[in-house]
Amino acid sequence: MLNPTHPDKLVDAQGRPYFLWDVNLNLDSFKQLLENSEIDVRAYWAGKLMRQAKPDDVFTFLSLSEISSLWPHLQPYLGQTRQFWSWLLVQWKAV
Repeated sequence: MLNPTHPDKLVDAQGRPYFLWDVNLNLDSFKQLLENSEIDVRAYWAGKLMRQAKPDDVFTFLSLSEISSLWPHLQPYLGQTRQFWSWLLVQWKAV
């Protein structure tokens, strides 16, 4: 069972998500980047999300199938979280 962050706590007073603490980007702009037609743009922002947000919050923005399809492009952007996400994807695909 997932426990995502409550929407009231997801963004700061300027509308910036907590996991985008290092860029000046509001939630709507972030969502648009996740839907960008360029796969490398989507992968970069999805990787940033997966690297900096709580895992439960990732699934507020991305489905398992979206992560799986982006996976080859995502890996360079995951940093130290890559092993966790690799493990999680294997576990969920096994269910």
